[in-house]
Amino acid sequence: MTRYQYKAATADGGVVDGVLMGNTQREIIEQLRAQNQIPIRIDEVSGEQPATDRRARRRGRQRRITQQQIADTTRELATLLRAGMPLEKAVGVLAGFSADSDLGSVLSDIQTGLKQGSTFSEAVGKHTDIFGHFYVNLLKAGESGGALEVVMSQLADHIDRAVELKDAIKSALTYPVLLVIVATLSILILLGYVVPQFTQIFEGVNRELPAATQVTIAIGEFVRSWGWLLVPGSIGVAMIVRRQLADPEQAMRWHAWMLRVPLVGPVALKIEVARFSRTLALLLNNGMPLLHALGIVRETMTNRVLAAELGDVATGLKGGADLARPLSQSKYFPSFAVHMISVGEKSGNLAEILDQVANTYDRDTTQTIKRALSLLEPVLILVLGTIIAAVIISILVAIVGINDLVI
Repeated sequence: MTRYQYKAATADGGVVDGVLMGNTQREIIEQLRAQNQIPIRIDEVSGEQPATDRRARRRGRQRRITQQQIADTTRELATLLRAGMPLEKAVGVLAGFSADSDLGSVLSDIQTGLKQGSTFSEAVGKHTDIFGHFYVNLLKAGESGGALEVVMSQLADHIDRAVELKDAIKSALTYPVLLVIVATLSILILLGYVVPQFTQIFEGVNRELPAATQVTIAIGEFVRSWGWLLVPGSIGVAMIVRRQLADPEQAMRWHAWMLRVPLVGPVALKIEVARFSRTLALLLNNGMPLLHALGIVRETMTNRVLAAELGDVATGLKGGADLARPLSQSKYFPSFAVHMISVGEKSGNLAEILDQVANTYDRDTTQTIKRALSLLEPVLILVLGTIIAAVIISILVAIVGINDLVI
């Protein structure tokens, strides 16, 4: 049998959690229902440490609200609503369970808004810095359509997919980044500490050192004397870039340049097109008008150049054009995506086609990153290895020359 960590709501509105044994999640659900409890979340326990122990250590410690926390809370709230629990009570249940976190404070504030007569979207709308305008507008669509729990499940799935893609990219980049960091530190240590040790050997030699050795020694002395400037210099550059990105005009230039960078540009474009397609599909599926939905999608785009182009597309829609026509005039949107959107409009299945486009570009993004990294890793090893070998050889050549002089 397998151990399952569960979280469930009781009949009086409280929340309990613990560990149960069972063969499947369905068995755990039946056990909880037999105890008059509403299952909120059930996870298989992996490893020796139960999830309760991990969570117990986290309680009382303030944490930044992550997208994964929002996705989990959204799905749990949808589960409680499907089980028939009133919205205000369901929010209160989750707020009580997360009382010691930043998210718990936000949920408590939302519950207060509900008690004061606000709609759920209005209460959540006070925290757009956390949930975003897209989240709030989709809640409005769910409220007007009377299917709030359905919309919240879709929202949770949407956020989960975004988090999975982000985590996949981070995971793929971990090894190359570590490789560059370790190799760079090795080169700095070699130049700043090892190479200067040989300088004393060469000082008394009445012979001109090879040019490669002279260059290596000069670089080593510079690193030893001024290498400490690398840290504050890097911080300074990062601060300058961050300040420029905060300026709309400078950010536009940076984002346009990023789309032109080989390898990085195509990957960034695919990620943005996938986000555009999936977000627009979700809004259209919930009955939102295309023009209004496009305005919300524009706010979710992280690249300002593409967001500006969506503004031009919205202008075209106001003039009576369909979506594909102004998109086809875009400088960046791929022709495949535009063609598929055109097919979706003509067939009346735009939302479905957009979802397919999003899945296609998600897969392409993952495959492109894997292919690029499969080439990047050996190239990095070769380049960094060549640099280290060049430093070592430049020193060895000088040492061999000294030995020949002595003989």
